[in-house]
Amino acid sequence: MPAPSVSYSITIRLEVPSGGSAVSDLTTVVEKAGGIVTALDVTGSHTELLGIDLTVATSDTDHADRIVAALRAIGDADVKKVSDRTFLMHLGGVIEVATKHPLRTRDDLSMIYTPGVARISEAIARDKEDARRLTVKRNAVAVVTDGSAVLGLGDIGPYAALPVMEGKAALFKTFADIDAWPLCLDTHDVDSIVETVAAIAPGFAGINLEDIAAPKCFEIEDRLRARLDIPVFHDDQHGTAIVALASLRNALRVVGKDIADVRIVMSGAGAAGTAILKLVLEAGASDVVVCDIDGVVHADRPGLVGQLGWIAEHTNPRGVTGTLRDVIGGADVFIGVSAPNVLTVDDVEAMNDGAIVFALANPTPEIDPALARAHAAVVATGRSDYPNQINNVLAFPGVFRGLLDAQSHGIGTDVLLAASEAISATVSDDELNANYIIPSVFHPEVHDRVAEAVRAVASAKR
Repeated sequence: MPAPSVSYSITIRLEVPSGGSAVSDLTTVVEKAGGIVTALDVTGSHTELLGIDLTVATSDTDHADRIVAALRAIGDADVKKVSDRTFLMHLGGVIEVATKHPLRTRDDLSMIYTPGVARISEAIARDKEDARRLTVKRNAVAVVTDGSAVLGLGDIGPYAALPVMEGKAALFKTFADIDAWPLCLDTHDVDSIVETVAAIAPGFAGINLEDIAAPKCFEIEDRLRARLDIPVFHDDQHGTAIVALASLRNALRVVGKDIADVRIVMSGAGAAGTAILKLVLEAGASDVVVCDIDGVVHADRPGLVGQLGWIAEHTNPRGVTGTLRDVIGGADVFIGVSAPNVLTVDDVEAMNDGAIVFALANPTPEIDPALARAHAAVVATGRSDYPNQINNVLAFPGVFRGLLDAQSHGIGTDVLLAASEAISATVSDDELNANYIIPSVFHPEVHDRVAEAVRAVASAKR
């Protein structure tokens, strides 16, 4: 069973006798059931009864149900109510719109709205670039999805994707003070998505594509970048790539190897895998072998179309074939963005000394990190409950902050490399070790450093 997590925490309201061992019985029952008591609050006291709010971290909803059932089985405990804390936090959504100026008087109304606002509209009509200066556009990003590849949940549709996009907007605001708006489109058609995003683009200074399935995400991004005069960034591709490369740079620092000299084996050729591959190659990697569900991608493999054809042309310089197991031996680095448990302990043991394993499949990695650590020098995952979490949140807030500040009309590989270098440089030589190759998303400097690096690159291109 997974470790208890705050994302599955519940608060149970109970009444118990005010005397005896009733309160300690509650915590004992929870601990025996595998939960963790994170808070116990007395909400009311009477001569014979105590009101208790017991907050418990659980592993999943079934585990939470078992803990509640165990508490109900205590003879003198009366369970009144059970609240899921995550659902409570999302009641009514997690974001809202706020005005920057008070609207209290007739003067306020006349300037914020009509008739004064007409002067602003006339100025923008004369020069549309003034929209960046005089409207919310200057600080606005659209977070766009069709709900076709949401987290690890797959194609759950635009309605179910909305809370995830709200969360993304909250991250933009918290870490970069950017006003981001969730736009969940009720279509999977590429043409419709492109036309819709192009139509709403005047109100935004950047487009963040999110949770759109491969391979259509590639075409959508390419077409929008060619059509729009604002940056278009697919976070599942480029955000992951930025942080993965930053982590790889620092992992190589730990083991004393150079990216140009190492052999890299990748598992996964979807959106994230392809983006990581392209950025790693731009950073100087020269020997990369990519595997997908059909084995090693090589020039003679039949049926290679689209991105797979590009991968075959730009990787595998030694022309190896076979399966992941056939090519992992002697590798210095494994990067997985594929499926659970595709890598074994024997595979890791067959890698070179000082091996680096990035098992990024979520929620279940390509190999159990604890098993990988037996033979690998550095292990990273996409999970928050292990060291070295490769998390997109380290990248996209600072990237967009820098792009918006530079009033950028596009985004290039130089921006991605600059962001990656800024993240890796945030970890000093004194801090760097096998369990700390990447800073926390709450690091006080990382988002500002990314924004500064991106702003410098983007401004130089204007």
